[in-house]
Amino acid sequence: MTGPAAGRGFPNRVVIGGVLVSSQALRYTPAGVPIVTASLRHESEQSEAGQARRVDCPLELVVIGDEAQRFAAIAPGSGLKLAGFLAARHRNSPVLVLHVTEFRTIQTD
Repeated sequence: MTGPAAGRGFPNRVVIGGVLVSSQALRYTPAGVPIVTASLRHESEQSEAGQARRVDCPLELVVIGDEAQRFAAIAPGSGLKLAGFLAARHRNSPVLVLHVTEFRTIQTD
């Protein structure tokens, strides 16, 4: 990044829950690092400007490193609480992906 925002270290931390919709098979980068890509469905009700707002959205995920091996064992339909950061799918892509750095399974209703 160049310009006035370069190096500022703006916060980029996301915590979200949802249901695992799908997960690709564990694979490895050319450097031998484990990686899993997946998709999550988030549903909740949030308050916005004093009004209830229903939120229902898909979210693309990527899990890299040792956590990817654990994540690969989770079955679709499982409830998850995820933490991580947002980044573009590719260098010039407008699509954001959640890079998961922490996760745990949760009960869903």
